[in-house]
Amino acid sequence: MDGIVGSKPALRWVTHITVALLVILWIIPTAGLMVSSFRTGDQITSSGWWQAFSTQEAQQPAIRITGDEVQEGDAFVIEGRLFANAATISAWGTSSREPEAYAPGATADIGDGVTLTLAEDGAFRLTAPNSTADMRLPRVFTSAATAPEFTLDNYRTVLFSPLAGQSIGQAFLNTLTVSIPATVIPILVAAFAAYALAWMQFPGRAMLVAVIVGLLVVPLQLALIPLLQLHNAIGIGKGYWGIWLAHTGFGLPLAVYLLRNYMVSLPRDIIENARVDGASEFQIFVKIVLPLSFPALASFAIFQFLWTWNDLLVALVFLGTGNDQQVLTGNLVNLMGSRGGDWEILSASAFVSIAVPLLVFFSMQRFLVRGLLAGSVK
Repeated sequence: MDGIVGSKPALRWVTHITVALLVILWIIPTAGLMVSSFRTGDQITSSGWWQAFSTQEAQQPAIRITGDEVQEGDAFVIEGRLFANAATISAWGTSSREPEAYAPGATADIGDGVTLTLAEDGAFRLTAPNSTADMRLPRVFTSAATAPEFTLDNYRTVLFSPLAGQSIGQAFLNTLTVSIPATVIPILVAAFAAYALAWMQFPGRAMLVAVIVGLLVVPLQLALIPLLQLHNAIGIGKGYWGIWLAHTGFGLPLAVYLLRNYMVSLPRDIIENARVDGASEFQIFVKIVLPLSFPALASFAIFQFLWTWNDLLVALVFLGTGNDQQVLTGNLVNLMGSRGGDWEILSASAFVSIAVPLLVFFSMQRFLVRGLLAGSVK
């Protein structure tokens, strides 16, 4: 008995620690993605997101000397600054083989009498005996400490850029157009079916419930091509109607199963008293059962919205692959292929793609556990 009583606090601690670890494992990459989405491309490639708020010492991309030439006596001089932002140079060079050949303030001999002096703050002075108008000016490799940089330009680019392959604005609207109806339609259909299976008597009701449970384990890949052929045969083809109906069909078994289990756990006295008072089945469903079933409706809405928002396979089959037909997941795949080096674009696009599911989950998560556990405990 002592062992049983003593095991409860230990089990509670194990549960709490496990939940805390899961939360940490989920929050850390999400926070890293959010921080990276506000950083510049140069800082993303030179340091990790956990170093985003500190001064970063790293080798900078090569910068070619540019500027207006001024004649001073017998020499032609170009002066300027390498960096638009504040930076402190620790070493520099004019060759990729020796990027740290010179210290700040040193003068490098470029050849043919051309010299280059680079100060610690990035100010440079190039001197030549002849005009450099037709000359290819040297590149400068620097190791410099730069202050943290954050910008909203990444989000302006991915949301409003008119260039195809950079913006995800159209894909964002396409995903909303797919996800919202694909979440609402199965809820409407499943609610009626769940009420009939829970509270109405008709032959074959138990068999229908068994069939629905069996459909839960059918892989959707088995039905994709036959369903697309059916859509083409009846004239629906590829488009929003096709993908709405496909998501509705794939989501209905889980929706009916969850809602039926919740509705059957509602107090029988409420239903029977309403029938005695003369309420019709439709009135009982609309005015009593549906309001009481909101936690189960919200639970399924979370699952269905997350599934349709993150879906790629069904969208490719039933919607198409054109630029004006892509959903967010498809657009992100294209960005990784065409702009794999632009991490600032990819991180901002990825964070936009998870922002809406996070908002939906946190706004409705208080109903999730109640809806899932309905009917499991009497």
